[in-house]
Amino acid sequence: MDIDTTSAQRSTPDMPLWLAFLPVLVLISALSWNVWVYGDDALSGSTQVIIILVTGFAAAIGLLRGTPWHKQQVSVIATISNAMPSILILMLVGALASIWLLCGTVPMLVYYGVKILNPTIFLLACCIACALTSLMSGGSWSTAATIGLAMVGVGRALEIPDGLIGGAIISGAYFGDKISPLSDTTNLAAAVTETPLFTHIRYLFLTTGPSMGITLVLFTVIGLNIDTSATEVDVANVLGAIEQRFNIHIGLLLPPIITLGLIMRRVDAIPALFAGVLAGIACALLFQRELVADLMQPGEPYALYSIIMTTLFGGVDIPTNNEMLNDLFSASGMRGMLETVWLILAAMAFGGVMEACGMLQRIMEAVKSLVSGFFSLVACTAGTCIVTNLSTSDQYISVAIPGRMYAGLYKEMGYKSENLSRTLEDTGTVTSVLIPWNTCGAYHAAVLGIGTMTYLPFCFFNLLSPLMTLLFAWFMIKIRRLEPIAENADEAVRA
Repeated sequence: MDIDTTSAQRSTPDMPLWLAFLPVLVLISALSWNVWVYGDDALSGSTQVIIILVTGFAAAIGLLRGTPWHKQQVSVIATISNAMPSILILMLVGALASIWLLCGTVPMLVYYGVKILNPTIFLLACCIACALTSLMSGGSWSTAATIGLAMVGVGRALEIPDGLIGGAIISGAYFGDKISPLSDTTNLAAAVTETPLFTHIRYLFLTTGPSMGITLVLFTVIGLNIDTSATEVDVANVLGAIEQRFNIHIGLLLPPIITLGLIMRRVDAIPALFAGVLAGIACALLFQRELVADLMQPGEPYALYSIIMTTLFGGVDIPTNNEMLNDLFSASGMRGMLETVWLILAAMAFGGVMEACGMLQRIMEAVKSLVSGFFSLVACTAGTCIVTNLSTSDQYISVAIPGRMYAGLYKEMGYKSENLSRTLEDTGTVTSVLIPWNTCGAYHAAVLGIGTMTYLPFCFFNLLSPLMTLLFAWFMIKIRRLEPIAENADEAVRA
């Protein structure tokens, strides 16, 4: 979203930095306390209420500083409008997860995943598979909603801890989100800094490659130290329970193939996911007739219609003779995404008020004033991206605003634009998923069924990327400078 920094500054003249930062500090403190009190249930409503209350606090500051409510309301509506595609995707993913469970796609992927993989290599294979999928599709969200869902099932069947499963999926998914030419954020970072796309991607790989390499080594080491004794005994029971309940057929691959195929052909995520839902309905009717008949209520009119519709909006529970699979083969449909939608709406409202009142711009100006050399320039860019992710809850804003803000400064100090575009991706793109109230963090927690704070310590790629870009800046590794402009033709010739 475009931000009118000038008008925001006019509405809040000479705002003290402490006052601009106060709502962010209150929000972070309140959310930290809330997580301590509620634990994993924090996102069930209390977090959303806190964000709304702090939004009111920020709005009150804005009113006292001269920003009229009408202007704040317009900004809130604009930020929520920008989030609507994400909300629609979330609702479709809720329907897709449930119908892919009913049609047997997810159980089939779990079945073959358990057969082929073992706990020792699972985390490594999961990370690589998600990286390749996101590289081809260009999106971490679509990767999580397709192969990510299947990997959660396989990992739980192999008794891998949820945090490790989520960390491997997200690390792989965000590798592609960073460097795929099909990725929105890759194109946005290149566009906002006026860097040629493939120049940006090649330069970005200098930090992305080592970060991913270390990530794969860490998952390999962890995998080698996972106790496999209990898992080996249970594999036969898991496979038998799946075979007993579902008709395992190669045709069940059609929904993910159709969905990923459309995304790779640059079809927008919403129609691609909608096609995946329709394909799932068709597969349920074709391949899982016995299961669908078992789930119908006896004597209920329009029972077939009812079971399909209930699966889409309310979810489905498929009982088996394996207790672990009973938890795995349960999905909450569109209804299960409503808490996340509420979270996104609240977070977007907070970001809109912060922007309208000029608080976000004041924080950014203060950060910008700290720049004294190249390392501090990169560090301030990284800090601005992370603060923007925290305060606006939007990945795209965390790339776009710092990109516009620092572009001139990089040029003034004699550094090429790809230094900036790389920093935006290394710190803005990958940290969004680590923040529970950010749209990316909320989405992945909802889709994977794994809390943000549960997977955060194991998102090695996302944690290493900002450190890697700071390390390269500190040691001036492969830092590209602008060519000095020759003052006359003779100097140009000598150059």
